[in-house]
Amino acid sequence: MDWLDALWLGIVQGLAEYLPISSSGHLEIFREILGVDLSNGEALEFDVALHVATVLSTIVVLWKEFAPLCRSFFSFRRDANTTYVWKILLSCVPVAIVGFCFKEQVEQFFGNGLFTVGICLIVTAALLTFAYFFRRNDDKTLPGGSIATRGHDIRWIDAFVIGCSQAVAVLPGLSRSGTTIATGLMLGDRRDKVAQFSFFMVIIPILGEALLDVKNMLWPDADAVAASADAAIGMLPLAVGFIASFLVGCAACKWMIEIVKKGKLVWFAVYCLIMGIVCLCW
Repeated sequence: MDWLDALWLGIVQGLAEYLPISSSGHLEIFREILGVDLSNGEALEFDVALHVATVLSTIVVLWKEFAPLCRSFFSFRRDANTTYVWKILLSCVPVAIVGFCFKEQVEQFFGNGLFTVGICLIVTAALLTFAYFFRRNDDKTLPGGSIATRGHDIRWIDAFVIGCSQAVAVLPGLSRSGTTIATGLMLGDRRDKVAQFSFFMVIIPILGEALLDVKNMLWPDADAVAASADAAIGMLPLAVGFIASFLVGCAACKWMIEIVKKGKLVWFAVYCLIMGIVCLCW
C-alpha cells in the first residue's frame, strides 16, 4: 500500500464512519477498486488505526458534551453525567463479548471480496428504511423541516439493545452508526440523543482494540512476529490515512448530527441498496 492509497482510504473512513453507509464496507470496496491487497489481519489493523482517528474527531467535535462526562465519571460524582457514562459502558458489553470470543471469526469477513459487504449493505438499507417510516404519532415537524420526537433520554434497556446492534454491526457493510441510530429511533429515542449516544458508544471499543494492537506490537508473540515480517503497511501510509481520516471525520461528524435531526436517513438507504447490488454484481 502506498501513501496515495492510504489517503483515499482515510477520506473514505472519515466520511463513512459517521454517515450510515458502513465504513468497514466502503474500505473493502475501495481496497478492491484501488487493488490494495492486504491480509485479513493487516486489513483489520489498518481499519482500527483509521477508526481511532475518527474516534478522536468525535471527541474534538463533541468536546463540550464529552468533557463534563469525563469530569463527573472520574471524580465519582453521582449525577446525570456519570449515569450516562455507565449507560455507555453497558452498551459496550455486547461488542466486547464479540471481540474477545469471536475475533477470529470476525476477521475472516475482512479482505475476502465484496459478497458479504453487498449483503450487509442491503440489510443496512432495510434498517434505515424501516427506521424512517417507523414514526411515532407524537412526532412533529419543526421550522426548517427538522423532526422533533417527544422521546425520552437513553434508558438502560435502550443502551443495552443499541449495544447489541453495535455488536452485530462489526460485519463489513453493516453500518455501525446506521444500525445503532436506527435501533434507537425504533425504540423511540430522540434523534439528537441517539445520534450523540451512537458516536460516544464507539469510543471505548475502538480505543480498546487499539490498545490491544499496541500491546501486541510492544510484546509480540511468535505468530505476530512472523506476520509482521510480511506486513504491507508502512508508517507513512498509516500516518497519511490517520490524518485524512481525522480531518474528514471532524467535518462528517457535524454533518451527520444535522442529518439525523432532520430525519433524512432514508436517502442513505437508497444509496446503500444501490451499492449493495453493485457489490453483489462485482
